[in-house]
Amino acid sequence: MSVGELLAATVPMARTLNLEFLETSAERAVVRLPDQPDYHNHVGGPHAGAMFTLAESASGAIVLAAFGEQLSRAVPLAVKAEIAYKKLAKGVVTATATLGRPAAEVVAELDAGGRPEFPVTVAITRDADGAVTGEMTVVWTLRPNG
Repeated sequence: MSVGELLAATVPMARTLNLEFLETSAERAVVRLPDQPDYHNHVGGPHAGAMFTLAESASGAIVLAAFGEQLSRAVPLAVKAEIAYKKLAKGVVTATATLGRPAAEVVAELDAGGRPEFPVTVAITRDADGAVTGEMTVVWTLRPNG
């Protein structure tokens, strides 16, 4: 099962919004939100909540791809998130997530008995013209089991 399939299977909100996991690796995750009138706002674009879920889902996908080997000893949790809506989003939008710290550094902190925190940055773009419509930063942690 791919990371995208795993998220769609375990996170009902990702299924509800019909998110499409286009690319998922430890280097980046790319997730698309189809244009769906049921999730539009008052100006005909994707609702802010749908865009938040899109970006947060992209951040979760890269976290699972980068740290999936650690799931037997730690659970990834979002600590906080901040989003900025930059331009009007219309039509299909895509979120691209990248890790803000090297994965090896995060794992080393976990190995040393810590509870590492690390940022994931996400750019949300309009597919029609590539314009950045939103930016999000999610701070994640790997909480050791037990």
